[in-house]
Amino acid sequence: MSSEADWTAPEGSWASSAARRRNMQAIRSRDTKPEWLIRRLVHARGLRYRVAARPLPDLRRTADLVFRPAKVAVFIDGCYWHGCPEHYVPPRTNSGYWSEKVVRNVKRDRDTDHRLVEAGWLVLRFWEHEPSVICADKIAEMVLARRSVSGSR
Repeated sequence: MSSEADWTAPEGSWASSAARRRNMQAIRSRDTKPEWLIRRLVHARGLRYRVAARPLPDLRRTADLVFRPAKVAVFIDGCYWHGCPEHYVPPRTNSGYWSEKVVRNVKRDRDTDHRLVEAGWLVLRFWEHEPSVICADKIAEMVLARRSVSGSR
């Protein structure tokens, strides 16, 4: 294995070092601890859902939990990747790239919200730092309310 001093980024890579590249590749896009905790609590309340599913077939974006009959899409957003107003800290290395990436993520989130609402969906977004019990309570409340209104299971 070559040393980090000999490492050169692949063409078009955003990685500033081999260690940074390994670190970034290890970050999960689904099944994070906050997602897992909220899913477990929602499941314990008797609600069933799809995990990492597309709410709309023609929308190339996935929600963390999808309640199709009730048309509820739940997103648990990471503080760094989605620009949490409380916890986001701009990166010190390669800041231009990463700050722009977060801005693009936030714009995509708003676009996703808009498209889902237009299609009759309720969008629930929570930050990863929010207490899981409070998130699960809100999800259960909203799903059950939409089920009773629409008459779906």
